[in-house]
Amino acid sequence: MKNVTKYEGKKVLVMGFGLSGINAAHLLVKLGADVVANDQKTPKDPSIVEDLEKDGIKVITGDNPLSLADEDFDYLVKNPGIPYDVPLVAAFVKKGTPIITEAELGYEIFPGHLISVTGSNGKTTTTTLIQKMLDAGLPHTTKYAGNIGVSFTKTAQELTADDYLVTELSSFQLLGAPEIHPHIAVITNIFSNHLDYHKTRENYINAKLNITRNQTKDDYLIMNWDRDEWQEIARRSSATIVPFSRLDKSEDGAYVKDGTIFWRGERIMEAKDIRLIGPQNVENALAAIAAAKLSGVGNEAIVKVLTTFGGVRHRLQYVMEYQDRLFYNDSKSTDIEATEVALQGFDKPVILLAGGLDRGYTFERLVPYFKKHVKALIVFGECKDKMKDAGQQADIPVYESDNAVTAVPQAWDLSEPGDVILLSPANASWDQFPSFEVRGDKFVEAVEKLTGQKEQN
Repeated sequence: MKNVTKYEGKKVLVMGFGLSGINAAHLLVKLGADVVANDQKTPKDPSIVEDLEKDGIKVITGDNPLSLADEDFDYLVKNPGIPYDVPLVAAFVKKGTPIITEAELGYEIFPGHLISVTGSNGKTTTTTLIQKMLDAGLPHTTKYAGNIGVSFTKTAQELTADDYLVTELSSFQLLGAPEIHPHIAVITNIFSNHLDYHKTRENYINAKLNITRNQTKDDYLIMNWDRDEWQEIARRSSATIVPFSRLDKSEDGAYVKDGTIFWRGERIMEAKDIRLIGPQNVENALAAIAAAKLSGVGNEAIVKVLTTFGGVRHRLQYVMEYQDRLFYNDSKSTDIEATEVALQGFDKPVILLAGGLDRGYTFERLVPYFKKHVKALIVFGECKDKMKDAGQQADIPVYESDNAVTAVPQAWDLSEPGDVILLSPANASWDQFPSFEVRGDKFVEAVEKLTGQKEQN
């Protein structure tokens, strides 16, 4: 861990008791700060508060009292998901108090080689692929952290100057990371996500670009080159741009040409041999290849990972094959774009399980994908009528179910050998499940109950 002195004697408010907030609070104590930790809710596990108080941290729960803004805090470290217009945060914005996230603290203390990944879709898969490639191809310790569900600050304390850390960073985290400076940054793609938080698409893009804000020509920005807009966005960076292209739009980085993956003219492997399904995972693989090659990883390690890795849980995750039916868990597909991409990955008939809590849109965009890929659609959740309407427009059989769990035996009854049974909801889970992870886990459990087998991934 780097010797960081900027927080010595400083008064810091940590807002939010998620994984990032708790670890940030404990780290700040190590760095000599006077820490107050606040959460609007009181944790169900009393040991969380007890551990914070044992570390000398003042704990305030059950409210975000505006009176905290009257105190002379030098920094606010907030949970990335807390919007800036929440009254307490807005009060600190008005005062001009520096507001950062755990990602900034993690960067400040990490002594080794930092690779950071952001984007609208594909972040977790790309982060995981890079880490696995580096782990297989380099002699140093390699870990991942960040938005992937692992604390950045906790992991950064475990590594040395020779080690590698691959961090997945959301736009929320990057807004509060003004000094972050990865040697290699990756932007997988940029769609119009989280506009309820960022208000405008330009604000969202600018948040993503914080990943490269401090890079110089001696650093690398790996960027999806398959849309003109993304090319223009990349040119805002001062880093050396390394493109990746599934559509053969650039041969300067990692790309696909006539079904073969190349790195700057060097053949790596056939795209069809990637175990992960779908065109989006070809793009994720290209981004990972670029990061791995820039880090000195050889082709053997890269190919081994891409031909054996079956997917991150809930992200077009292969669950199992049973009686010549393939089951896939794509619960992370919480928007239309992700489900479009998922369907394009299959050349077999798909029985699609879709629905949940929509964000105010309808699903006409899915109609051509339904027509081409889906033999039957099972809908559920608050948006089921909208999803049903899209299925009827596509002239495919549509069935209703209570949720993603009850839909599994229905899908089995509709299936034939050679079919794919795919959970790819195109919607958030919150109408029926607390998270997409829970929804995906329940789906997998239902598949295991139906087949009498454990998942094979």
